[in-house]
Amino acid sequence: MAYASHIINHSKKLRNVPNMIRQESATLVRWFSDDTHLSTSRGNGVLRTHHLGYVSAVRERVSNSGTVSPLGTFKRHVSSTPLTVGKPKAGPLFLKDLSCSQLSPRRGFSSDSGLPPHQEIGMPSLSPTMTEGNIARWLKKEGDKISPGEVLCEVETDKATVEMECMEEGFLAKIVKEDGSKEIKVGEIIAITVEDEEDIQKFKDYSPSAPDSGAAASKGSSSPSPPKKEVVEEKISSPEPKISKPSEAPTGGRIFASPLARKFAEDHNVPLSSIKGTGADGSIVKADIEDYLASRGKKVSAATPKDTTIAPLDYTDIPHSQIRKVTASRLLFSKQTIPHYYLTVDTCVDKLINLRSQLNALQEASGAKRISVNDLVIKAAALALRKVPQCNSSWTDEYIRQFNNVNVNVAVQTENGLYTPVIRDADKKGLSKISEEVKHLAQKASDNNLKPQDYEGGTFTVSNLGGPFGIKQFCAIINPPQAGILAVGSAEKRVVAGLGPEQYDFASYMSVTLSCDHRVIDGAIGAEWLKAFKGYIENPESMLL
Repeated sequence: MAYASHIINHSKKLRNVPNMIRQESATLVRWFSDDTHLSTSRGNGVLRTHHLGYVSAVRERVSNSGTVSPLGTFKRHVSSTPLTVGKPKAGPLFLKDLSCSQLSPRRGFSSDSGLPPHQEIGMPSLSPTMTEGNIARWLKKEGDKISPGEVLCEVETDKATVEMECMEEGFLAKIVKEDGSKEIKVGEIIAITVEDEEDIQKFKDYSPSAPDSGAAASKGSSSPSPPKKEVVEEKISSPEPKISKPSEAPTGGRIFASPLARKFAEDHNVPLSSIKGTGADGSIVKADIEDYLASRGKKVSAATPKDTTIAPLDYTDIPHSQIRKVTASRLLFSKQTIPHYYLTVDTCVDKLINLRSQLNALQEASGAKRISVNDLVIKAAALALRKVPQCNSSWTDEYIRQFNNVNVNVAVQTENGLYTPVIRDADKKGLSKISEEVKHLAQKASDNNLKPQDYEGGTFTVSNLGGPFGIKQFCAIINPPQAGILAVGSAEKRVVAGLGPEQYDFASYMSVTLSCDHRVIDGAIGAEWLKAFKGYIENPESMLL
């Protein structure tokens, strides 16, 4: 009776526990056992747990009074432990170099369902644009022991493949999303972990909670249904298309005829108004038209009517990769919201090519990698941005943000899609260092191993289709939130006027086009930047000063 009286006196506090927990911005990550109950009080921004000392005999009484707790029977005393609000202790899983706030773990508690304490691991959000991801592969299997620092699985985000690491010891009880699972929404459960090995078997037939399955169901219901496509193809390939055309109707009323009869009459130029139907309710059938033709002495061709079958198109559906989805959405946003304009200039690259040959001779002698024309272009663009900082900016609704760092993104095409790894502080680095970083990042992009720090934080972009593909000139789409991108064409020999009359020389020229955000870069500013860039390209020795 003393315990029953004790719990009734505290019933108001118990009813407020769920509301207090929901209102807190922090994620509670403390484990509770099957025989523990939680009561909280709040003061000075600190959540505290208090021992209640209730026995299991009053559990039913508490449940009936409306204060339902997911924590099971109440036997053990829980010591008072402060948890700072807004600063969660730790999540169960982390990705390398990512904070706890980017993950979506959810703590499971023991309850009447019979499940022991467990952890529901959600699909993490690994980039600002990520809304869903794929499971590339699991490096741990069900039943394996997991330790802090071990890689649990590889997650394919909208930009790259990232390793998910463990931060707590335990066991992988259930893999909800297998290898190759696609389009998993952020927060959707992908795995279950437990502390005790003997609890693994209890999750053999585990399925996610209703909200996650509902989301999956709604997603599935919104996807297009393949059988509909098959029906369309059958209609297209039908040997006898049902074509309904208005027939010559007599003044007396409408003429009824089967679709096949109408088609047959049309092929043989027979007016339906001159035929009496013998079908149901006097409708005209094919036999009526054949009899009409026979009575007229016309020979009915035994051959089948001309074949109107349309052969179905032969095609292959290629699923979208995550990087292609993001690239498409970003470029669409850029073209629809950024007022582009374009400036093109021809630059003489004879001196640039000669300098490159001299530098590569030194590089080969020292065993270093060769320097490309694109490396020189990146360096020239970075120095021009330093000289004309207005182009090293981005637009916001309140102000124009001008960057002090010159970080140049370089467009790299791979089998998975277009990547733009970044060369940080390119204006301060030598050509050899720029060449080394570009080759290293391009290889990581081809292997789909770029990390967020490899492509985020750029202030300007260079896209070169001239060297590798021989494109003479093109206009690139700005990479938001940047305000400019340089499109580089190929170098070609041209005939130019010489010093004297009727004298001609040959020179190599390269066309470059600057795409500008007119909200940030006015036409005169863009022209000034191109003038500075051209000066560095045509006098490359100045880049070494």
